Amino acid sequence: MERQFEEGVTLDRFLMDTLADHPEATGTFVNLCQSIALAGKMISSRVNRAGLAGMLGATGEVNIQGEFVQKLDEYANETFKRSLEHRGHTCMVVSEEEESPVLVGERWHSGRYVVTVDPLDGSSNIDCNATIGTIFGVFRRRSSEGSPAELTDVLRTGRDLVAAGYVIYGSGTVLVLGSASGVNGFTLDPTVGEFFLSHPRIRIPEGKIYSCNEAYSPRWAEGVNRFVQRAKERGFRARYIGSLVADFHRTLVKGGVFLYPADDRSPKGKLRLLYEGFPLAFLAEKAGGAATDGRGAILDRLPEELHERTPLFIGDESLVNEVTDLNRS
Repeated sequence: MERQFEEGVTLDRFLMDTLADHPEATGTFVNLCQSIALAGKMISSRVNRAGLAGMLGATGEVNIQGEFVQKLDEYANETFKRSLEHRGHTCMVVSEEEESPVLVGERWHSGRYVVTVDPLDGSSNIDCNATIGTIFGVFRRRSSEGSPAELTDVLRTGRDLVAAGYVIYGSGTVLVLGSASGVNGFTLDPTVGEFFLSHPRIRIPEGKIYSCNEAYSPRWAEGVNRFVQRAKERGFRARYIGSLVADFHRTLVKGGVFLYPADDRSPKGKLRLLYEGFPLAFLAEKAGGAATDGRGAILDRLPEELHERTPLFIGDESLVNEVTDLNRS
């Protein structure tokens, strides 16, 4: 029988009670989730006082994506690497900010998991105090434990993910975690420094909302524009923040569909498959929704490189199927 959790349960209690339902488990995954939560708390604290801590603005460097690195980008990336490297659960980290995989030190080569992470999604919004977040995915390694991890541990379909989630830094800090047991959201109480269950058993509701940057519509395929026009005719509301993690979070809790199509300038799409597309698609499917690249399910994709790009249609299953069918036509 599936265990039922009520609001107010701490993340640690939730993880330990879930562990008790799996007697074969060793607790390594719990330790990994606790490390991710710790990194989220540290980043949240720095985000909330970025102006006072001298963390606003760019570093002057450009990352592998060709984007200007913000000071908080750099801090978030280092925080995640440091949080994941020392408890023996992670063997490799693949980050948006790193050209190559980051192998955990020799002492921890036996780590069971590979973590993919966008340390600070939406970082171009930092200086205007808009919502930003962290996105992560977790794979169980394929290579032999006790040796360095390999690319084959991460270049695999999203169906191999064992968990995924994000931390959103907005009016409150919320950690959303998805695994085989479903999708649950935890809100950070800064007065006690603990995440508490606030969104149990999340399911994407029906919602008449479409979310996209319509400024790019002249570059989109005709089918995508037809969907947007039909949505307007059916009384849908437009909502767009411009931060992927924030737009997806609204879609997850309010329903509707988020669109980031390919266009004539970015025919392969702009979002990153491994640490944006895969984790959010995993969450969407676990919450009863769907996610495609405009042709097929995101989670069925097999990446050929670490920073591979993808279009993204995600949210309510019926709406995702509708816009995907129109995009194919």
